[in-house]
Amino acid sequence: MPRPQLRGPLRRAAHIGVIALVAVSSGLVPPPAAAGASVRRVTSTVTGSDGQPYRITNHLTRTAQAAERPGAPARQWLLVWTGDAAPGPDGRPDPDFLAVVDATPGSPDYGRVANTVTVDSVFGNEPHHMQYTWRKGDKVYAGGLLSDTVYVFDVSRLPRVSLSGVTLPHDTPCGSVPDAFTVLRDGTAYGSYMGGPDVAGPCTYSDGQTRVGNGFAGSPGEVVRLGADGRVLAEMPAAKKTAEDPVSCPNQPALPVPTCANPHGIALREDLNRLVTSDFVEVRHVVAGLVTDPNLQRRTVRTYDISNRNRPRLLSLSYLPDGPRVDDEYSREGLLAMEPAVTHQPRHKGAFVATGMGAVYYTPDITKRELTWRQVFDDATAFRRIYPRDTPTSAADGGSWLMVSPDDRFLFHTVMFGGNNSPAVNAESGMVYVLDIRRLLAAGSRTSCRIDTIAETVRGGAEPDCPALVSALPIVDTTLGGPHWGAMDTFRPVAGGKHFRQTDQVSRVVTSNYFVAPTGLDGDARICMALVDPAGRLTEDRAFRDEHTGRRCVSFDRTSWPHGDTGKANPHGLLFAVADAQLR
Repeated sequence: MPRPQLRGPLRRAAHIGVIALVAVSSGLVPPPAAAGASVRRVTSTVTGSDGQPYRITNHLTRTAQAAERPGAPARQWLLVWTGDAAPGPDGRPDPDFLAVVDATPGSPDYGRVANTVTVDSVFGNEPHHMQYTWRKGDKVYAGGLLSDTVYVFDVSRLPRVSLSGVTLPHDTPCGSVPDAFTVLRDGTAYGSYMGGPDVAGPCTYSDGQTRVGNGFAGSPGEVVRLGADGRVLAEMPAAKKTAEDPVSCPNQPALPVPTCANPHGIALREDLNRLVTSDFVEVRHVVAGLVTDPNLQRRTVRTYDISNRNRPRLLSLSYLPDGPRVDDEYSREGLLAMEPAVTHQPRHKGAFVATGMGAVYYTPDITKRELTWRQVFDDATAFRRIYPRDTPTSAADGGSWLMVSPDDRFLFHTVMFGGNNSPAVNAESGMVYVLDIRRLLAAGSRTSCRIDTIAETVRGGAEPDCPALVSALPIVDTTLGGPHWGAMDTFRPVAGGKHFRQTDQVSRVVTSNYFVAPTGLDGDARICMALVDPAGRLTEDRAFRDEHTGRRCVSFDRTSWPHGDTGKANPHGLLFAVADAQLR
């Protein structure tokens, strides 16, 4: 009997209505009167494919203006893709924005919001993810989950930002709900569009293939290649031509060819000509607060051959297996395949996938046509390190952001909260943890690690090549949000303080306590910083404090911003970046 309520980590979601496209206004919004006279405003406008202007406005505080002066010390910045939390007193929506935060260790302005770059022409975007990492010369691709719009920002002159392009809903008719991005060496990007075509029915992609979809935020999703100006270079199907497993891949409304193609996370190995996506959920049911079939939560992973960059070709479709935990049908380990993470070094070809059900999986070679995934870690082991007593469970704990360090030594992972049936005393504790994966990768194709007993779920894998838990740092959030997203810092200052360089070692990790407001999992709107030592151990960065309260972590639940008194905002996507001229 289907259960007419949301289950798993989404069981706490609030019920709301159906997703709708956000109306686009071509009018330009004047700066709020509350913004101080010391704030300098700089606008940037592009023309969309609809012929309308799209504008952003920088609100450069004294901190930002000082950083722009000739001879000023080099600064490192944290970019935070942020949504407005509520309409203003007059009922009109306030703008979403890209926050530019001083992330320079030792800076007197460390943790201060130096600039808010408001999105002035489209409201209610639900800012979600950007790309996972940033390199010199990269544009920043930022998706609006509910507006079906992608913004391409030029951050070469940080802390100032300009707009390079915008991708509108009608530019990607075969997909909706843009989720995440990965940038190629030529500056273009692949994006995962988790939802189906804007209009239900057949849709033809850029290579001439056709799939039938059940509409906006439904199925099947797609992969899109975007230019640095936001122009769509290719729109490609994530779904197979033929039916996928009809039991594991239901659709509501049903499709003539069932599919699990709802790509959320996306990872790139350009040297191997491979792209990896993981399917999360048929998303409109999550936002509406109603999942009546456990298999609407997906367990599928897809790899694509990208030898022809504009024609990603679906190469393999694989399914994550269940593990040893005895959970209900809505909370099996392989469901909600949130994020993939690929290795980076040429000698390694493996990839990981983390699920919202508390499990981490691994496959040793993504170039193969048939992939086999094994569970190699359970979040309960990390919870037990923090809480030896009253240990939170890992079933449906909202495991999210996942990244391999560039040197392939460590795997970083965020978890939102204690899972189903967790002891109340620790149920609201999320965390970020670090695994040492060197032995697993060194095993090559002869891996033996497998979490297949209950004991291994709480004590780590028994096989010698299993990942070793290095560190786990609790991040307590009593508002049912917890650390959902993160970013790695690989920049180092050069002697003299005039430049930075990029390395393959991680020195800091930042996390954001926010998921998606319509689900009710909107968190406490903080971003928190953790230091990472050379051994991979995590400690809270006590110097990263809110400029208004002085408390650790930077709160986005505040009254005033550089652009005005617009109140609480929701921080989601995160990136460390440096002005091009200051990066060597």
